[in-house]
Amino acid sequence: MAKQSILGRISQLVRANINSLIDQAEDPQLMLDQLVRDFTNSIAEAESAVAQTIGNLRLLEQDHREDVEAAADWGRKALAASAKADELRSAGNTTDADKFDNLAKVALSKQMSSEAEARDAEPTIASQTQVVDQLKRGLETMRGKLEELRSKRDQLVARSKTAAAQSQVMDAVKSIDVLDPTSEIGRFEEKIRREEAKVLGAQELAASSLDAQFNSLEDYGKQTEIEARLAALKSGRAPGAITSGQ
Repeated sequence: MAKQSILGRISQLVRANINSLIDQAEDPQLMLDQLVRDFTNSIAEAESAVAQTIGNLRLLEQDHREDVEAAADWGRKALAASAKADELRSAGNTTDADKFDNLAKVALSKQMSSEAEARDAEPTIASQTQVVDQLKRGLETMRGKLEELRSKRDQLVARSKTAAAQSQVMDAVKSIDVLDPTSEIGRFEEKIRREEAKVLGAQELAASSLDAQFNSLEDYGKQTEIEARLAALKSGRAPGAITSGQ
């Protein structure tokens, strides 16, 4: 199984999911949480595929060991049959000796067949071992990226919440801006100023009325003096002789 057929396909799927989530994102936290879940699921899928690949490699290795062991076993059998044939031939029993030599040949043929199967499997085992090593490294990289994604998710969520809080504060500040003449506070301040002006006007009005009363009192005193002097003239007295109290 090629590396591209596992991690490559999963990587393409992850990128497609990421692009789709970004395009449809409304809530950053929900999008990032979903991204973490998707990446976690992709890693689980990759782990399953890699485990299957490792399992296949172990079966190949097991078959190879069995072929090597079988070749060794057939070699021992060939050696035993050949030794028996030599023993029988030395005793003059050529017929049975030939039978054991034939058995030795069969065992040698089996040995060669097992050795051939073992040799044929070795390139595949070497190739699959390399693929498994690459897949393991790829999985470790994906797990590391997942941890980075989780950490980045936490940072971005915190920044998003901070930005939202700052936006709320700015909206609140704008809503209570005392320099805004259209705001409630501005109108309330204008109402107070009108009340203060009304009080000042009443005070000024009261002061004007009191001055007028004192002026009237002075006019009355002057008129009284004129009448007194006129009466003095009529009585034959000089006006200058008039004293206070007369």
